[in-house]
Amino acid sequence: MCIQPLNYDSGDDFPAPREVAGSQISEVQSAMRTLGSKVEDLSTCNDLISKHGSALQRSLSELDSLRLTGEAGEKIRQVTERATLFRITSNAMINACREFLTLAQTHSKRWQKALQAEREQRVRLEETLEQLAKQHNHLERAFRGAAQANTSADNKGDTGSTPGKGEASDEDDDNEFFDAMEEAPEFITVPAEPHFHKWESSSQDLVPLKKRRTRIPDKPNYSLNLWSIMKNCIGKELSKIPMPVNFNEPISMLQRLSEDLEYHELLDKAAKCHSSLEQMCYVAAFSVSSYSTTVHRTGKPFNPLLGETFELDRRRESGYRSLCEQVSHHPPAAAHHVISERGWTLRQEITVASKFRGKYLSIMPLGTIHAIFEKSNNHYTWKKVNTTVHNIIVGKLWIDQSGEIDVVNHTTGDRCHLKFAPYSYFSRDVARKVTGVVMDKDGKAHYVLSGTWDEKMEFSRVMQSSRGGENGTEGKQKTVYQTLKAREVWRRNPLPEGAESMYYFTTLALTLNEPEEGVAPTDSRLRPDQRLMEAGRWDEANAEKQRLEEKQRSARREREREAASQRTSSQTEEGVSHDNYQARWFEHCEDRVSGEQVHIYKGGYWETKDRGNWEGCPDIF
Repeated sequence: MCIQPLNYDSGDDFPAPREVAGSQISEVQSAMRTLGSKVEDLSTCNDLISKHGSALQRSLSELDSLRLTGEAGEKIRQVTERATLFRITSNAMINACREFLTLAQTHSKRWQKALQAEREQRVRLEETLEQLAKQHNHLERAFRGAAQANTSADNKGDTGSTPGKGEASDEDDDNEFFDAMEEAPEFITVPAEPHFHKWESSSQDLVPLKKRRTRIPDKPNYSLNLWSIMKNCIGKELSKIPMPVNFNEPISMLQRLSEDLEYHELLDKAAKCHSSLEQMCYVAAFSVSSYSTTVHRTGKPFNPLLGETFELDRRRESGYRSLCEQVSHHPPAAAHHVISERGWTLRQEITVASKFRGKYLSIMPLGTIHAIFEKSNNHYTWKKVNTTVHNIIVGKLWIDQSGEIDVVNHTTGDRCHLKFAPYSYFSRDVARKVTGVVMDKDGKAHYVLSGTWDEKMEFSRVMQSSRGGENGTEGKQKTVYQTLKAREVWRRNPLPEGAESMYYFTTLALTLNEPEEGVAPTDSRLRPDQRLMEAGRWDEANAEKQRLEEKQRSARREREREAASQRTSSQTEEGVSHDNYQARWFEHCEDRVSGEQVHIYKGGYWETKDRGNWEGCPDIF
């Protein structure tokens, strides 16, 4: 029931609770009377049907007793049987209507009791609210009276010490004092709204959250001869092909990588799980959720320049800090590190290999993603599946994700095997389907996951498993899992209004390139060609893009010359790299879990930002 707010100071008239409840009861009774009259009408129709049906059957019986040819007699018997069936059906309909009326009358009494109980509860609540309002008014008046008495006493004391002046200004002092108390009562405290609290310390000044932008300039409609560019690119590495910004979206690959945090709350929930197997479900759902932003995103992110960085500080909104850095250019590799105050750390180094095959573009992410939870010390790893962009030359571009993922808990040995089914026109399954099974170290299944990578994921607890029928032509047996009711673990957020004209960016993606103060001079937000493209100035963006790429090539040649001058002949024989570039915020080392050579965050970025001293950063823009 909806409770209407009470206003004791206004003269508005509100319907009394008894009147509201009485009107509701009368409506129910009126509906019951209407139903009763309709059933009576049906009963009258039934009597007429029975009367005329009996007469019809008598007439048919008389015809049947006459001596007629065989064909005529057969027709009469068929008509008689159909008339009998019609009568039986009519009787059944009337009986069902009577039962409905009886049931409605029975429930009507229950509805009336429920309405009466609701009315009484509402009256009690309104009386309580009225009492609270009166008590609040009484306390407020008492407080003001006490303050007025204290003020009068203070003014009398002042008069005794400075006669003449106190007498002349007594009334003015009283007025000034009461005005101040009205505006800011001294002993009344109200807790601040949650979004005003800072993460570092409660003693810091309360600062409201920054309002993030919700729109970017609409994508301009520029025509481009795609085939004239693509026909000479077949079989080449995509990162080595000079592309105009017409194929891009106005964010860099570092920002696109940071979009994996769109559904960071899955890791927040995983950090609270007491069961490692249930925690695995949330981690697996997080690994799937990162693809939901790609379903309509056919634009290519900007290739980051070597040394380019991107920070995403969402401590106060979401409790995490993220930093990406381009640590290698050929092959292009980006290192990513996220730390959350809610008990988890995420890190990855992704190298993207891509090939243009004429009709489609194949993108193969290489590298391992790590998620570590502080409370349980569980350490998860997984890789990304392949992305395919179809209809590159002719038709509408569309994206598909396909492959298999193994999410492994290196602490407990638990494992989740996820399968991304490739799209098939002839398949009966739902498009973009993802399935998975969570197993312990002994291979026993505990949870089953199902859903789609662009919409939602669910998980069900396995109660029993058994071998079923054969699976296809290979003759392998399917495993049948008996599960409890599925629970939704993740659902895609709706796109913002007008997303189709803003490169299909999500709410988070719209904020990634928003200018911010205090970021490193290598931050993607400061990249001029990307900023020009976002503003719709594509011709200028193309010219700026060529300038930045040439500057990067010149810097690489300079590093190679320096490395060559420092190299000895023995080092040359051992094959030491000609480029001595070292990442600024990540160090190259061997991962203790995967054994891969990776870049891991070595610290110092956020401390440097706090000091505002970026002297060690290269000039890449």
